[in-house]
Amino acid sequence: MSESNIMNTYGRFGVSFEKGIGCKLYDNNGIEYIDFVSGVAVNCLGHSHPSIIKAIEEQSRKVMHISNYYWNSKGIELAEKLCSLSKHDSVFFCNSGTEAMEVGVKVARKYGKVHGGENKNVIIYMKDSFHGRTMGALSVTGQEKYQKDFKPLIGGTKSVKFNDIKDLEDKIDENVCGVIIEPIQGEGGINVASIDYLKAVKKLCEENNALLVFDEVQCGIGRLGTLFAYEKFGVVPDVVCMAKALGGGFPIGAAMVNKKASVLERGDHGSTFGGNPLAAAVSLAVLKELVDGGVISKVDEKSSYIRSKLGILKEKYSIIEEIRGIGLLIGIKLNVDVKEFSKRCFENNLLAVTAGKDVIRLLPPLNIENQDIDKAVEILEKVLKTYN
Repeated sequence: MSESNIMNTYGRFGVSFEKGIGCKLYDNNGIEYIDFVSGVAVNCLGHSHPSIIKAIEEQSRKVMHISNYYWNSKGIELAEKLCSLSKHDSVFFCNSGTEAMEVGVKVARKYGKVHGGENKNVIIYMKDSFHGRTMGALSVTGQEKYQKDFKPLIGGTKSVKFNDIKDLEDKIDENVCGVIIEPIQGEGGINVASIDYLKAVKKLCEENNALLVFDEVQCGIGRLGTLFAYEKFGVVPDVVCMAKALGGGFPIGAAMVNKKASVLERGDHGSTFGGNPLAAAVSLAVLKELVDGGVISKVDEKSSYIRSKLGILKEKYSIIEEIRGIGLLIGIKLNVDVKEFSKRCFENNLLAVTAGKDVIRLLPPLNIENQDIDKAVEILEKVLKTYN
């Protein structure tokens, strides 16, 4: 097989995985790896989970796709489930996180036009944020390295410093239609927003009649120990954008809005595959395991367990500067080259990727067992010892 037929858009590790079970992956030589990437916070139930397999098998025998000219019962059921578990009223289904963010951008722009006229079109986003690589999402991503080769981007945007309410106060005004924020910046370095900051952002949005849009693509769907990330912070946004773990490995994204933000009308947006019966069936199976099956209720306990182990490593090894994050979205700030550290983890059969310029990210499945956490921590210590 030739790899040259795939566009060279990723920096891939030199491995091809053929099988996965739980938190373990196996390459084409049968070598086992512990997966603490989870498809970048996607495989919330690990690999080859029986409930996901069952949902795919059963629904694929019925109908997989019909287009959005027609209703499908699984899509309706999934929308009802998400709204019943949240403080929101309606959902738009798509296929990925960047698509969900495009919905968030369009909802904010439409809201501004409806409630403030043509000039109320400015969207504020955070520095060091990441919202996707399509043009709208890229335009509100606060990292120049992703933007520079694709300018001009869409106009009508402003960036502010994350966790700096004074900067937002100086830049928000009546022409702002929306503020977009990740409660925890994933790609930016596992940077956690303070509760006071998010509350102040919410207040400023209300005072300026702007929508608050949360990007929960990486930090949502149970990863912080609550179904929605906003529940952990006690701040309810007008729009919640989600994907990744929503399908547990099957592509699906969604943007959920409250009544205030319910401005899109027939023809304003669309998605050929969005909310198809197969994706919706899988997502329902995932939510049943996470919520009804009690997986989310155990995340805080697992988080405390792994953080206690990492805390011991921090005391022993000076290259660890900080353990950050919430739930099972964990970052280890290092004072060595994190790409090299990630490479050494891989060479020792642990998958762990970077975040920002100096953080190693740990994203285990939400149903990870303590013995697998122990094995991963043992490998981390083995790698840490190579720096002594």
